[in-house]
Amino acid sequence: MSKILYISSEAFPLIKTGGLGDVAGSLPTALLKKSQDVRLVLPAYPEVLKKIKKSKIRGEASYYNMPVKIIETKLPGSNVTVWLVDCPAVFNRPGGPYTDEHGQAWNDNALRFAIFCRAAVDLSLNKLRLRWQPDIVHCNDWQTGLIPALLSLHSQRPATIFTIHNLAYQGVFDQQTFSDLHLPEKLWHMNGLEFYGQLSFIKGGLVYADRITTVSPSYALEILEPEQGYGLNGLLKERSKYLSGILNGIDDKYWNPGTDSYLKQKYNRHSLSKKILNKTDLQEELLLPSDTSIPMIGMVSRLVEQKGLDIILESLPTLLNMPIQFVILGMGETHYEIQLSEWAQRHPDRLKVIVGYNESLAHRIEAASDIYMMPSIFEPCGLNQLYSLRYGNLPIVTNVGGLADTVIDASEENIDNGAANGFVLKEHSSASLLTTVQRAITVYQKPKIWRQLQINAMSKDYSWSISADNYITLYQRALREHKSI
Repeated sequence: MSKILYISSEAFPLIKTGGLGDVAGSLPTALLKKSQDVRLVLPAYPEVLKKIKKSKIRGEASYYNMPVKIIETKLPGSNVTVWLVDCPAVFNRPGGPYTDEHGQAWNDNALRFAIFCRAAVDLSLNKLRLRWQPDIVHCNDWQTGLIPALLSLHSQRPATIFTIHNLAYQGVFDQQTFSDLHLPEKLWHMNGLEFYGQLSFIKGGLVYADRITTVSPSYALEILEPEQGYGLNGLLKERSKYLSGILNGIDDKYWNPGTDSYLKQKYNRHSLSKKILNKTDLQEELLLPSDTSIPMIGMVSRLVEQKGLDIILESLPTLLNMPIQFVILGMGETHYEIQLSEWAQRHPDRLKVIVGYNESLAHRIEAASDIYMMPSIFEPCGLNQLYSLRYGNLPIVTNVGGLADTVIDASEENIDNGAANGFVLKEHSSASLLTTVQRAITVYQKPKIWRQLQINAMSKDYSWSISADNYITLYQRALREHKSI
C-alpha cells in the first residue's frame, strides 16, 4: 500500500471545468478501492465550500503574508479524504477556478496557484503536522507544476509524478512574476522554470518530476513532435525515458446506461432494443420529428477550434441534407455558438443547438444518439468517446491521441473480425468528415451489423479499474527509482 497525495485544481463533483475534474474526481476513488491510502488536495473555491458537508480545520499556515487553513472533508459520494487549501484572499471570489465571470484569466493566477503549490509542498513534507506523509505526490497540469520543482530542493522528499492533461495550457508568466513569488534563484535557468525569458509553471513538472504521464499512450508520443509539443517537445524528448501514457477511465457509477437515473429508459448491451426509447423521448423534448429510422448524431463538447468545429461548420450545408438529426450541447467561443445557432434556426427539423452545459441533458444525449461526433484536431485522451462507447453510441473521430487508442474503425476487415466500434476519419477535413458520416449512415441501415458494433463498443471495460492498476504499477516504479538515487 502506498500513501498518495493527489493534487489537482479541480475535482468532480466539487468543481469541474473539463476532463481534469472528471479524472481527479474518479482516480483517487479507484485507488482507494484498491487499498491505496489517498488524500486529494484542492483549492477551497466558494463553489467547493458550498458543496461540502462535514468538515474540520486540520492545519494553518501563511504564504505571501496571507493566512491559509487546511480544511478536511470527504469527496462527496466516496470515502476519499480531501484537504482544501483555504486562502480567501485569492480563492473566495465569483467566477471560475481560472477565469472571471467574463472568461478573462484572473490577473493573479500565478500568485493563487503558487500559494496552492506551497501549501501542497508543506503537506507533502508533513510540515503542517497532519501526522500523515505521502510516499508519492501526484501532480496534475500547470497549476501544480511548482510542486515537483520546490520538492526537488529537499533531500528527504516523496517521489513525484506529473500528469499532462493538455500541454496547450502551460501557465506562463513574465520574469517579474518569478521574482515577485520569491521562488529560489537556483530554479531560474533554461533547464529549470525559465522558458524563453518567462516563468513556466508546467516546466516545474516536466523538468523536476520523477515520472511524467499523459492521459493516453498516443498523446505521449504526439507531444514529442513539434506540432503538439508547444515548444516543449525538445525537453520531453530528453525526458522520454520517464514519460508514459495511461489512458483515462470513466466513472461507471455516473456513466452507466444500466443505472443512469437521468435516462427515460435504462438499458445495457443485453437489452439494447430499449435504447431507442431514449431517442424518441429526446426527439419529443427537443421538438424534432419523431422518427426512429433516422440516425441521431449527438455532440456534447466545448465549442472551440480543438474539437473540430471548423470542419463541422464547413460540412453543415451537405450534412443537413443527409437523412440525420444532429443535436449539439455545449458552450465556448462566441462565434461558434452564434454560427451553430443560426444554422439550427434555419433547419429546426434537422439540427438542435443548446448553448450551455446541462449534466442531465448530456447523459440523455449520449443515450438517445446513435452516432457521436468528435472530429478533434488533437485529443489528449477524450472522455466523451468513452461515454459514447459505454452507451452504444458509435463515435466518429479523428485518429489522434486517446481517440486513436479507443476507437476502432468499422472497416470491412474490422467488422469481420469483431473489433470495430466506431468510425475514423482518414484525415482532418470536411470532405473526410462527410464521407465518414455517409459511411456510418450506410452501416446504420444494416441493423444486424450496427447492433454488433454497439455490442463491441459496450463490451469493453473503460472503468478506472484497469487504469488505476497501471498507476499503482507506475507509483511503485517511481518509488523504487527514487529510493535508488
